[in-house]
Amino acid sequence: MTYQTVVPAELAYAGTTPYSARHDDIYHSAQGGLEQARHVFLGGNDIPAAWRGCERFVILETGFGLGLNFLATWHAWRNDPRRCRRLHFVSVEKHPFRRDDLARLQEQWPELAGLSAQLVSQWPTLVPGLHRLHFENEAVTLTLMFGDANDWLPQLTLAADAFYLDGFAPDRNPDLWSDATFAQLRRLAAPGATLATWTVAEDVTRRAAAADFRWGKRPGFGNKRYMLAASAPGTRHGTMPTDRRIVVVGAGLAGASAANRLAARDYDVTVLERASKPAQGASGNIAGVFRPLPSLDDTRLSRLLRACFLYGQRHFAALPGVRHGPTGVLHLARDARHEDTQRRTAEAQFAPELFRFVERDEAARLAGWPVEMGGWWFPGGGWIDPPSLCRANLAGLPVRCGVHVARMAREGSLWRLFDADRQLIAEAPRVVLANGIDTPRLAPRVPIRIGRGLVSHLPEADVPRFDIVATRNGYVTPAIDGLHCAGATLTPDDTDAAPHRDDHVENLLRLDAILPGYGKSLNPAQLDGRVGFRPMSPDRLPIVGPVSASDGLWIINGFGARGLVWASLCAELLASRIAAEPLPIETELAQAIGVSRFDDKRRSRRTM
Repeated sequence: MTYQTVVPAELAYAGTTPYSARHDDIYHSAQGGLEQARHVFLGGNDIPAAWRGCERFVILETGFGLGLNFLATWHAWRNDPRRCRRLHFVSVEKHPFRRDDLARLQEQWPELAGLSAQLVSQWPTLVPGLHRLHFENEAVTLTLMFGDANDWLPQLTLAADAFYLDGFAPDRNPDLWSDATFAQLRRLAAPGATLATWTVAEDVTRRAAAADFRWGKRPGFGNKRYMLAASAPGTRHGTMPTDRRIVVVGAGLAGASAANRLAARDYDVTVLERASKPAQGASGNIAGVFRPLPSLDDTRLSRLLRACFLYGQRHFAALPGVRHGPTGVLHLARDARHEDTQRRTAEAQFAPELFRFVERDEAARLAGWPVEMGGWWFPGGGWIDPPSLCRANLAGLPVRCGVHVARMAREGSLWRLFDADRQLIAEAPRVVLANGIDTPRLAPRVPIRIGRGLVSHLPEADVPRFDIVATRNGYVTPAIDGLHCAGATLTPDDTDAAPHRDDHVENLLRLDAILPGYGKSLNPAQLDGRVGFRPMSPDRLPIVGPVSASDGLWIINGFGARGLVWASLCAELLASRIAAEPLPIETELAQAIGVSRFDDKRRSRRTM
């Protein structure tokens, strides 16, 4: 499934009220936007009373607009001493405002200024997809969907406790009030979910009833005599499990990220690591590349990498102690045909703050070195030190190193983990396998392959200065602690841990293809480097989700060469699934990286 480029909303007014020329309609009542938000959407859903006593409360909104309903809800949550512990607000917006316009629009509500500033500071790049933002030490989570509701509502995985229907008027934007929309709302409704909107148009009430919402009229706001309030069948429930212990096996990028995201949800996390300290396997390199990978047809891989890159940027910014350099990444074309594809891709997915195409001369200026082709420039990309990211994610969490899990067994409601001497190491109702290439030993049905790779270390004193990250069938980084990283080789199913001269020769050839002549003074026989063993899946996508349907065994693995990009959002996805929260990516992508995809492929081959 491919989504259209996001077209921003244009800032305009009808008198003093924000106005959309595209729909010839105003964004909120002329009698007051904040007052309307509180009367119609909070009042119509009986908020804050509805969330009291809840561990978690989920709101789904159609039409983010100015963000006023979100800010009003956040404000009410913040000022309610009996609030729910975690608030999820999910909203779809086909034409989001640009950051500066949003800030300007929200200035008219001074009492929300502090919240508005936080929202504006995290406002996402205007590209299609889901964008997850965290506030209030992650007690408040906003998940924005930029795109058409008809595309995105079917791609949501959540159970909403309340709905805010706040699109433009049904006669101005009929697609948002269609039978299909109401069918999706019913699908996404938790038992007893409530729904509110400012209109009681006959088509709206009929469609609400047809979707099995019981509706009624309440006094409206401003010049509206009535508003609609409705509810889904059933009674609100959703108690959280009392035993919140969870064991994460592995303290590399996957395990450390998973532990961080689970701890943010108040799980009692214990991390077990076979090595003497975290990040000793594939996550132990000096530096790795952090950037997405666009494609002309916006493939699943491209969409997932884009979402992971953007979420990762926000995660790193909020995580103290991560060593990284946002130097920008120059992704040079392989040949003239690829260069043309890169150029057309940038034109088709216009978001220059994410990436743009640069011709060869500009590419050479950015690199500070002659290059053969143009390519993509990612201004927000760069390098990251993986061990520092692991340490930052694990800060404050119990990590037991030098612990080898030899066997696991499900006994009653618990997983029990044993060492080679059959001694019990740990037990918990849930286990996350994040132990890289060692995973198939504990979960044989997971198809992880070994990808041996060597990264060459180039002494800073032996090569010219180079200050960005550049890639072209290989990569080279700026100097970090006196060494440039160049690589990397890839040999499947090879477990030889020793570096070889041929590995360095291969990396220097890759380097010369990126920066011709840059490494001419280097002798491959005199270079140092590091061998790592990447866990690779058959389709090069990560593996995230339950290993089996309902026994509490989960996995996050298969990161291959893109662990720095995958890690943060894949861990957020895993934690969201374990906690039964709204997912941070579309259902199609979550299914594409689940373990069950391999079973589906096996069944498909058997029936051919």
